[in-house]
Amino acid sequence: MAETDPKSVQDLTAVVQTLLQQMQDKFQTMSDQIIGRNILSSSLDEMSTRIDDLEKNIADLMTQAGVEEIEGENKVKEGEAS
Repeated sequence: MAETDPKSVQDLTAVVQTLLQQMQDKFQTMSDQIIGRNILSSSLDEMSTRIDDLEKNIADLMTQAGVEEIEGENKVKEGEAS
């Protein structure tokens, strides 16, 4: 069979098309994963910032209320107990 045989050319074309489709599918999957990770990372960063702000606000409120945190336990400052 010669290389110009229509059957051989058709088979080769089909194989190349299949390989290109597989590569495109893998590329799309990888792109989706990267985009998903970026969105997740951004969301986690935002949540972390909001938690940090919340912790600061709680600490400020505790200070305003006269409550100190000592060794992981909350305690009312001496002389301010009700």
